[in-house]
Amino acid sequence: MSRLLSWLTDPRPERGVHLADASDGWEFVPYPELAASARRTATAMTAAGVRPGSVVCLILPSGRDFLSALFGAWAAGATVSPLVPPSFQPDEEYVAYVGAVLRQAEPTLVVAGEECAPLVARAMDRAGRADGPWPPREGAAEADVVPAAGAALLQFTSGSTGEPRGLRVSWANIAANHAVQGRMVGWRDGDGTASWLPLHHDMGLIGCCLYPVAAQSPLWLMRPEQFIRDPARWLACFAPGRAAHTAAPSFAFAYAARRIRPQRLAELDLSGLRSVFVGAEAIDPAALDAFARRMEPAGFSRDAFLPAYGLAENTLAVTGADAPVVLVRPDWASLRIGEAVTVQEEAKFGDRVVGPGSGWLVGHGAPRPGDDIHVRVLDDEGHPLPDGRLGEIAVTGSSVADGYHGGRKGASTRFVDGELRTGDAGFRHNGELFVLGRMGDSLKLRGRSVYVDDLDAKVASAAGLDKDRVGVVAVDDRGRPGLAVFVESPPGPWARAVTDLLRNELGPEPALTLVTGRRGLLKRTTSGKLRRGEMWRLLREGRVTGTVTVAP
Repeated sequence: MSRLLSWLTDPRPERGVHLADASDGWEFVPYPELAASARRTATAMTAAGVRPGSVVCLILPSGRDFLSALFGAWAAGATVSPLVPPSFQPDEEYVAYVGAVLRQAEPTLVVAGEECAPLVARAMDRAGRADGPWPPREGAAEADVVPAAGAALLQFTSGSTGEPRGLRVSWANIAANHAVQGRMVGWRDGDGTASWLPLHHDMGLIGCCLYPVAAQSPLWLMRPEQFIRDPARWLACFAPGRAAHTAAPSFAFAYAARRIRPQRLAELDLSGLRSVFVGAEAIDPAALDAFARRMEPAGFSRDAFLPAYGLAENTLAVTGADAPVVLVRPDWASLRIGEAVTVQEEAKFGDRVVGPGSGWLVGHGAPRPGDDIHVRVLDDEGHPLPDGRLGEIAVTGSSVADGYHGGRKGASTRFVDGELRTGDAGFRHNGELFVLGRMGDSLKLRGRSVYVDDLDAKVASAAGLDKDRVGVVAVDDRGRPGLAVFVESPPGPWARAVTDLLRNELGPEPALTLVTGRRGLLKRTTSGKLRRGEMWRLLREGRVTGTVTVAP
């Protein structure tokens, strides 16, 4: 049995999970009650055919049913694959995505809540399955916890429509990254955690749920829509004696700073909050600065911010910054892969007001002593670069997953001889890692990965052009995530239709750039695949042969 599951047989009665209810209250579930529920769920799953090594897919919102099914499947020795429940995605796209996952994962059970069962049933039919969704249920007896016979997690990418890839994350990977995160936050026994992050995402599941539960520490758990409705409810968890740790993408802090009214702010006490992991997307220092200035009267310390670099392929965390956080402002126009980065200014976070679009980058720290994590920055040929030069971030160590399910290959994120080539551009300055973002194939937006190859056909349809004349590339604009749409066509009215499509799909946050030109504008391999990384580099270096227009 993994030590991360030992609480299932030796739970502590005085601690447990606080689940946000439909009003403003919390349902307290002591760990002995949750452990018994999980072991009875394991009994029911075993009766339904689950065996050690089986895959169990979970399509449930955050809550008691999810936790019982998650730890019940693990108690039965299964591999868990948590999938996003239906949200704002069109039904047909959701059914296609889940159907594609089920064809790859071949789960023994697909556990689905009542509210999403109809769509899940359609997806199962799409995948050619004769069974239906398995509603959460418990057996009469509490099963013994059996040793796992496979990976702990089969974590699938969550792009909008394209063929998803499943990542195999082992118990050894999770245990190694658990130790890394404990050192980052200075974990103490009994420290509480509060989170609203979705449990199908690695940051919410591994960072904010599995680790606190494994340590039998207090956990306050909300759903994302509850945070959106009332961010102050999350912040109220950080009074002294309650939660000391949390995590969120940077957009959440800008949102909370805007939404919380002065009267509610006066009721908050954030002095118990010691660490705030910030990640899952490009970190916006303006969002952190706005939050800190708004919340400091309530006892918040900006030294609690812990900007972190991580990705699911490394289980979760790679590096995390120490306080005070370092900011640098590079010469963006001169950035070139393999070449020296000119740092125009450097500051400590809090020494000045950081406005939106100011071009500052946040330091993400470095691996700590004792961490089995090693970071290199590589040039186009895969050769290591010294500090101060821009290249692709690569990671090795015991947190690195052993590959994609079914031998699938990644696009820019890939595994090369045991090393994780992340597809992220970055550089080290004074030993600290600074991250620019993705190199062409995807961008992180509100904590979600958007894969640009999913957008090619949609953009072509909106523009009224053949798909082979369109290529979408993820870029960055002075630290802001963005997209460049390369179109082999003269500028025309189609540009408005494309802009409207992308704004409807992605919202107002990403910067949009249109690049138009003649045949040959799109760079391809000899087999015809788009060379998005090359197009990313040409655009960054100002060497594209077309006309570049910034969309509204």
